Amino acid sequence: MTDFQQLWQDIQHAGSIDAYVNKQLQKKGYLVKRLDAKQLSAKELARYKQQLKQEAEAKQKLNQEAWQVYKQNNIVYLGDQVYWHDNDDWDKYDRENADKALVGYQLPVIHTPAELAEQLQLTIKELRWFTYHRNAAEYSHYQQFSIPKRSGGERSIWAPKPKLKAAQRWILLNIVERMLIHGAAHGFVGGRSILTNAQQHTQSELVVKFDLADFFPSISWRRVKGIFRKAGYKEQVATLLALLCTEAPRERIEHEHKTYFIALADRCLPQGAPTSPSLTNILCKSMDRRLTAFAEKNGWRYSRYADDLTFSWSGSQSKSNIKQLIGIVHQVVKDEGLNINSKKTRILRPGSCQQITGLVVNEHAQPRVPRATKREVRAMLHNLSKGKSLHEDETLSQLQGKINFIRMVEPELGASFLTQFQQIVQSA
Repeated sequence: MTDFQQLWQDIQHAGSIDAYVNKQLQKKGYLVKRLDAKQLSAKELARYKQQLKQEAEAKQKLNQEAWQVYKQNNIVYLGDQVYWHDNDDWDKYDRENADKALVGYQLPVIHTPAELAEQLQLTIKELRWFTYHRNAAEYSHYQQFSIPKRSGGERSIWAPKPKLKAAQRWILLNIVERMLIHGAAHGFVGGRSILTNAQQHTQSELVVKFDLADFFPSISWRRVKGIFRKAGYKEQVATLLALLCTEAPRERIEHEHKTYFIALADRCLPQGAPTSPSLTNILCKSMDRRLTAFAEKNGWRYSRYADDLTFSWSGSQSKSNIKQLIGIVHQVVKDEGLNINSKKTRILRPGSCQQITGLVVNEHAQPRVPRATKREVRAMLHNLSKGKSLHEDETLSQLQGKINFIRMVEPELGASFLTQFQQIVQSA
């Protein structure tokens, strides 16, 4: 056992830092009995003051040592905007039979920050560093960059740096992916994909698509904490898990030769963290349940892929009530603390190309890859077979990715494209 471990054990045995310090002062002979200075002679007063000075110096040293070891074993503080108390007393929001519930969901039973740090292979100091919130930080745990959106504009990506990403991966695999989600969710779910999502809506008379506005940024860290609290984790552990999985949108600025990362809003789910997509599925469980119930009662089919909500109608168009559908969807989504991006709402009738998560659903019994994509791949393969170069914005890896995409949806055609691609590569 190290000196620090022994010291921490002694503090715990004493009950508090103050109790430990007073015990040590008494043990080492520094604790001075308080006297009435008015009753002392000049000589006695001088000696009394010297003793008090020695006690104060000894007390300061003991407090510094105790505080240092206390911080190695406790979170202490996580910033002005985060309520934190090292005391883990029961509160009214603790789930009854919490350990039993965690075991029932096959989730790890974690009671304290120290236990969480051990699971994540972090020290308490590192755990505090990753979860401490600052509005103006000199360091960011994320690499921030932008990628173009298909619909135009740019999407901000926050990619966690390696050690934080490893902690998030542990949380994803051991906690988040084991939590219950609704069957209507197809995004970021094992065994499901854009194909299974589109399969719910083949040969429809009518398709209505909705888009959730600012999906990840609209989910605050407090809502994420609620997920972990509901699962059975106590306030301390749930707070730390939520902070590990969230970050504030930040702007990088330079000031007096120093770099700062300034928070622009509350902490939310970062697009780029491995935990974010699966957490949205858990948060949307209630919304998915309500929209599925409405759809089944009124003749619609419903599915969700990430922030894309899709409803389809297979009966006569004359019996569909689109106005009712739009009203209900907006109300349910609002009730669940989210918003619809009305500019992206689409009503697709049989005469139009009904595309759902990038696949055409109204031409065959099974979803198909859009003709334009297949024509593009054929043209790229043809040009390569004739010794022509790809366009400047095209690469072999992109071509192979498109072929694999086609193989997932239309296996025979995709296999044919792949054979052609491999022959071209081998002969090059």
